[in-house]
Amino acid sequence: MAFHDDSVSHERDDSAPGQDKLLFLPNISINGLIDDETVSFFLGRLETVRKNGQDMIMELNTSGGDADAARRMALEVRLFRRHSGRDAFCVGKTKVYSAGVTIFAAFPTQDRFLTEDAVLLVHERRMETSIALNGPIRSCIQIVREQLALLENRDVWRWKASGNLSKAVRSARTSFTGARRRIATSTPPRRSVLE
Repeated sequence: MAFHDDSVSHERDDSAPGQDKLLFLPNISINGLIDDETVSFFLGRLETVRKNGQDMIMELNTSGGDADAARRMALEVRLFRRHSGRDAFCVGKTKVYSAGVTIFAAFPTQDRFLTEDAVLLVHERRMETSIALNGPIRSCIQIVREQLALLENRDVWRWKASGNLSKAVRSARTSFTGARRRIATSTPPRRSVLE
């Protein structure tokens, strides 16, 4: 289905809603900044969609926002698709920037669409932090090293509540073997008030 000659086009199958429904009758509309309030709104609307036994039809128009909030919404999209037995579709309208692209990418390519005026913006994740050094010099050096390691490696560490390493997700610069080697020889990064 194509919305316009310049848009992303997909073959229509029997399970895809019609163009009018996709464009004008979404059951979830995300318009604006992605933040914790947006996640709460989204989860409420998603619950209604589930209770009504509907396919998810999301309209997305955002200048971006909190990357972690977007990751949570993307997770919920994938869980909905996996466990509800229903389809999920997304129409990106006008702007799908930054965190919005994370949400948009949670939908399979055949189930995501862009209007003719839509623009996608992808950029590297940004970080804003201050480092306060106060105390023995060796402790200060360790804090700086830990922050530098986070920037250089871009590895994401996930920990179970028990404190055991549950999974290390490799970054584009890290091989799986290298990640396994680091897991076997490293201790968990120390959390600080800087994060």
